[in-house]
Amino acid sequence: MSKIIIATANKGKAKEFEKIFAKFNIEVATLADFPEIGEIEETGTTFAENAALKAETVASLLNQTVIADDSGLIVDALDGAPGVYSARYSGVAHDDAKNNEKLLKNLEGVEPAKRTARFHCTLAVATPSEKTSFYTGEVEGIIAEQLCGTNGFGYDPLFFLPDFGLTMAEIPAEKKNEISHRANAIKQLEKDLTEVVEKVTKK
Repeated sequence: MSKIIIATANKGKAKEFEKIFAKFNIEVATLADFPEIGEIEETGTTFAENAALKAETVASLLNQTVIADDSGLIVDALDGAPGVYSARYSGVAHDDAKNNEKLLKNLEGVEPAKRTARFHCTLAVATPSEKTSFYTGEVEGIIAEQLCGTNGFGYDPLFFLPDFGLTMAEIPAEKKNEISHRANAIKQLEKDLTEVVEKVTKK
């Protein structure tokens, strides 16, 4: 079985990548498997910059092809916030409860029709001495007025999908892995996936 290294320590993201790549018979390894690398600071101002930073850093350290993603929530009424700062929107990294609380507070009084938003994902595929490739995916939704659902992570309990009448945290994981921003980015990657796997296999 081929193995792809995903430059993330986020367990929620890791599980999504594992399920998505499983259908291609590709095993996923993450930064949890390489604790010596430590945390990579995201200093970019765009999703692409952060994704490339993580992918290229790990690819250089391990001398093999690495995939990294940077993703986040873009809320129209908040001029695109939290954007690249989604994971640390409340000031504390990866505190889902505080991030959601701040989001709801900042949208108090905003009518449903103006609570439009999208989840965005940029994937960066980095191979040493080669140009980094990028793939993007999005899913449109509306920010709900209260948390609903226990599946998923991050802003999923607030991200309402009109086509399903449910939040991202209420739909089954299998369905989420078909329609999520991350899944849509990977669909863009699929056309080059054979080439990527070949690079991994050669290392």
